[in-house]
Amino acid sequence: MFQTYEAAEARQEGAARVAKLRQLMATARVDAVLVPRADEHQGEYVAPSAERLKWLTGFTGSAGLAVVARTTAALFVDGRYITQAPSQVDTRTFEVLQIPEAKLSEWLIEHLEAEATVGFDPWLHTAAVIEELAKILEPKGIKLKALATNPVDRAWGRARPAPPRGAVVPHPLKYAGKPAEQKIAELQAAMRKEGEDAVILTLPDSIAWLFNVRGCDVAHNPVALAFAIVPVSGKAELFIDPAKIGPEARAHLAPLARISEPAALDRRLMALKATSKRIRLDPASAASAFFRKLKGGKARVMRGPDPCLLPKARKNATEIKRARTAHKRDGAAVARFLAWLDREAMSGELDEIGCSRQLETMRSETQALKEISFDTISGTGPNGAIVHYRVTTPTNRKLEPGELYLVDSGAQYLDGTTDITRTVAIGKPTREMQERFTLVLKGHIGIATARFPKGTRGIDLDPFARRALWEAGLDFDHGTGHGVGAYLSVHEGPQSISKRGMTVLEPGMVISNEPGYYKEGAYGIRIENLVLVTEPEKVAGGDREVMAFETLTLAPIDRRLVLPELLSADELAWLNAYHARVLEAIGPELGPTDRAWLEVATAPIG
Repeated sequence: MFQTYEAAEARQEGAARVAKLRQLMATARVDAVLVPRADEHQGEYVAPSAERLKWLTGFTGSAGLAVVARTTAALFVDGRYITQAPSQVDTRTFEVLQIPEAKLSEWLIEHLEAEATVGFDPWLHTAAVIEELAKILEPKGIKLKALATNPVDRAWGRARPAPPRGAVVPHPLKYAGKPAEQKIAELQAAMRKEGEDAVILTLPDSIAWLFNVRGCDVAHNPVALAFAIVPVSGKAELFIDPAKIGPEARAHLAPLARISEPAALDRRLMALKATSKRIRLDPASAASAFFRKLKGGKARVMRGPDPCLLPKARKNATEIKRARTAHKRDGAAVARFLAWLDREAMSGELDEIGCSRQLETMRSETQALKEISFDTISGTGPNGAIVHYRVTTPTNRKLEPGELYLVDSGAQYLDGTTDITRTVAIGKPTREMQERFTLVLKGHIGIATARFPKGTRGIDLDPFARRALWEAGLDFDHGTGHGVGAYLSVHEGPQSISKRGMTVLEPGMVISNEPGYYKEGAYGIRIENLVLVTEPEKVAGGDREVMAFETLTLAPIDRRLVLPELLSADELAWLNAYHARVLEAIGPELGPTDRAWLEVATAPIG
């Protein structure tokens, strides 16, 4: 199994660990220290050796930041984790605050004296974040200090896990769709156009995409932790533990890059600093340490986005074709699971962990599963209201009649990455559950059926998913959609559908469509499919080309939770057409019993 269900360490450990950290803060002469949920690559998912926030606080979410001062401490999380965090951390030690309403800068100003010093590890924060924070704190006389060693690592000591050394493997052209040589040549041509001499790549998924390799250093993400420097001409240089590079990977990489030890990176940066070269770095994703090391030399740092982000997000024809195959396979596995769930749910024997394991088993039976794309969110009743709930043995609940069960899961296949959420009624749902499910469904259909011209951003479409909820005085505290990679990260930028989605949507981008509603202490609702941005097309009678979304995910939506009278004729037509497509696509992949179930689950609603 790819997922485990052990509980996090007891939150009572937090006080002792914070006390140890405060001793080290005194030695370092800082009045507070920042502890982000991040590694040197600023990835959402980190290796066990980088789980500093979890070790210190007990919080297991994928985003958050703790600040520890001499006599007080706080944990900042977003709306996805505001219910989860207080249940995991020692709230006598850490005040749990929700961003963006609560701001780190304001907390520091309130709790620190003028002339105070805040320590931070420059490898664990982006340049943009540190520079913005310093700008706000400077008028208050509060200074930021880059620490040479991380005090959390020192407090963690020998118990800290070793860095990962997962094997690197070539990603075949039949899945990648474009040779690495061509990707590098196109990147170098873009650099010449911009007058740049080199680019430093810090994101593992960008490196994996550019060189057509995959790894296994981080759970659920097929990437290797590495850095790369790509010059405007000639071979790139890849900084990676050579123990990760076997004969096949070495042969694949030989024409593309020189392989160097990670320790050589610092020397290489110092050499670049002494030249007059123009070096591109992304302040939004590169660690502050890179900018600090290059500062003061002859080199000119050119600030700009990681040049792999947009090309990686625009899936090529091969990646799109493969994605459709992956979603068809995955949809059949999910349908088999939902049919099993329907048969067994009322037995009183099913629980959240058992359901999560069953779903993973059914994906494994495809013989194509490489990994799950994230820890399955398997929550029934009140646990479903925790947006990023991770079931553990102590929190495991049985599925009870009258509850809603929410399962958000995904798979990593060589031909694609999937992410799907379904909300299922266990027994008879209440009228309120049906009403709110149908409002969420209206938002989901609003995105699925959207038509939009060139230049449209995710922020422009986000209200489509919320309008029906807003009209009822309801909302959800997460984005409507995130980008998804091609056998890469399940959360891929820069595209998103959200209140912060400023990237223009382009053909070939894959994005999730996942509006929701969460009633704390009662139930959660989310309906998620992945969608593909289509090529612009003329509309009859129109004068502008518009793009649309092709829904990739193929699995039934629980009809028992739909109130047809709340849907418009067009919305009902979309739901019936989607279900007809699901039946046609995955019905032949199922056995007789499961197919019979699918025929009922996808029957038209009159």
